[in-house]
Amino acid sequence: MIESMLTALTMVLQWPAIGFLVLGVFIGIWLGAVPGLGGILGLIILLPFTFGMDSVSAIALLLGMFAVVTTSDTIPSVMLGVPGTGGSAATILDGFPLAKKGQAGRALGAALSVSVAGGIFGALMLGLSLPLVKPIILAFGSPELFMLGILGLTMVSSISGRSITKGLVSALLGLLITMIGYSEAISIPRFWFGMDYLLDGISIVPVALGLFAIPELLELATKDVSISRIPKDTAKGGGIFDGIKDVVQNWWLTLKSSAIGTYVGMLPGLGGEIVSWVAYGHAVQSAKDKSSFGNGDIRGVIAPEAANNAMKGGALIPTLGFGIPGNIGSAILLGALTIQGIRPGPEMLDEKLHITFSIVWTIVIANVLAGILLLVWSKQVVKVAYVRGHLIVPASILFVLMGAWMSSASMGDWVTCLSMGVIGYIMKHGGWPRPPLLLAMVLGPLLENSFQLSIQTHDNFIWLTRPVVMVIIALIILVLFFSAKGIIKTKKRKTGPSHGEGSLKNPAVSLPFTCLLAIVFVYAAVKALQWPTFAWEFPFVISFPAILLVFITFFKDGREFLMERREHSRLSAYLKAQAHSINLLKSYQFLVWVLLIIVVSLLVGQIVTLPLFIGIYLKLWGKYSWKFCIAYAFCGWLVLFGFYDQILHVFWHQPWFF
Repeated sequence: MIESMLTALTMVLQWPAIGFLVLGVFIGIWLGAVPGLGGILGLIILLPFTFGMDSVSAIALLLGMFAVVTTSDTIPSVMLGVPGTGGSAATILDGFPLAKKGQAGRALGAALSVSVAGGIFGALMLGLSLPLVKPIILAFGSPELFMLGILGLTMVSSISGRSITKGLVSALLGLLITMIGYSEAISIPRFWFGMDYLLDGISIVPVALGLFAIPELLELATKDVSISRIPKDTAKGGGIFDGIKDVVQNWWLTLKSSAIGTYVGMLPGLGGEIVSWVAYGHAVQSAKDKSSFGNGDIRGVIAPEAANNAMKGGALIPTLGFGIPGNIGSAILLGALTIQGIRPGPEMLDEKLHITFSIVWTIVIANVLAGILLLVWSKQVVKVAYVRGHLIVPASILFVLMGAWMSSASMGDWVTCLSMGVIGYIMKHGGWPRPPLLLAMVLGPLLENSFQLSIQTHDNFIWLTRPVVMVIIALIILVLFFSAKGIIKTKKRKTGPSHGEGSLKNPAVSLPFTCLLAIVFVYAAVKALQWPTFAWEFPFVISFPAILLVFITFFKDGREFLMERREHSRLSAYLKAQAHSINLLKSYQFLVWVLLIIVVSLLVGQIVTLPLFIGIYLKLWGKYSWKFCIAYAFCGWLVLFGFYDQILHVFWHQPWFF
């Protein structure tokens, strides 16, 4: 084995393999840092270039890129509150609040250093675990995967915000959104309202960008503030090395989160998105003091970043050992290995052991190289936190909308992004946590498929008595119990954070949204009963408990609304005060601007509209000179034409006027 390890290291370090590895790392850093791109797109783009390469060089290029995407995706998550990829969404909860406090360097230092540690841990576990994990993988059938997904949703719902019911309803809403389009079990279109765009379902990318990016950019634009709400000269204890020290101090949390990422990531179908949430939930549940989570707790950055990087090694365990891809990225890598004449299975532990170790070394070297590069560059990235908001918004809107467009190259993606931006704005100010909705959209197809298979192959609900299922059910009950206990204790002490995901209290915003959700879930339940059994079961199972939880939330919001209403002489005065508190008028104006981008793009195309928006926005909102506005707009056009058009060969909308 030692000989195979040394042989593999020599193969990776020799030319041209090391050159392709470095190239892959640079590409991966860029793809992770730009919202909406990610490692899957990178694999699809790079795969054709590996034809004719030797095996080690091909692996170095693909894995060098894929292994570091979940490292660089931390940058938009911390700096803008925008998930670079789905795996970094959990980092937003505490990473972005740290940036607002002027501690972006600390958040990036912790995230990048722990990403290296997690990536190395996952790679080592990949090398050590292949002979041992078969019983674990075989123990998880469709019932166990279904319950594990429910556990993940429960953990995220119960730790987000000040209301478990709102968290659970948010998760159920996300599951309901995944029901749009054709059923997983039978070819019946559901909730498509006669629109062809909805037949394929709603992609998670425009939803994620809309939910998180639009509300944060809206705040930067309407308040004209920098990302950091604290001036640079008054920010203390927020340097990059402070973040590295935090990782050392929380070494036990790093190891536990890396283990969670490795062994949850190896379960086929769960993917990288859930492991970061499970690790974050574990960090909250195991902490003695939970009060600062969601408001800038460095542990809320360390746990998900360690997990989502360790996941890469874990996802490759079933891929290499049994030919079972752990996620979409692993499936593409499996195809690349097959093209190279490498057949995953027992031979990867025997005559192809040097190939297995070359994969391990590639992941280790890529993570170390990316970590060093990003830690050096992050000193410059942190400066963005103190830049005026009107300078950040135009470029961010460009990348957000293009990230959404990359989903399916349809104007429906832009409409979805804007619509979810409005919903995200309402949820943020109404105290509704957004992470459960996003995670539910990731897990929705898996949960429905596992639910249907469990019923069909295990005699209806007899599968609930399986040992592993019962253990997971017990964990779900414990999570809900301790979360409820913690929320009640926090409310009694009145020490909960006033900021953070789901912590805001505004019944004037929440109550109408609650009523809207009641209508949506009742309609979904009634509509579902019109379909065949396999098509209506899961939507109905979602809608029925959601209706009960929505009515509980309605009474809570109604009581808070009446209590706050008594403090004002007239209802109109109360509503006016609440509208002013959320900056409603300027927010409406900004959303109209984004809507105009969509309308004008239909007429003249995106390559014209987006630079035009940048120039006009900077002039009217930022009050900059025409010379500066034109220069900024030209840079935006260069990105659209040079990167998206010439390199990615994006399929643009054909404008009506041309």
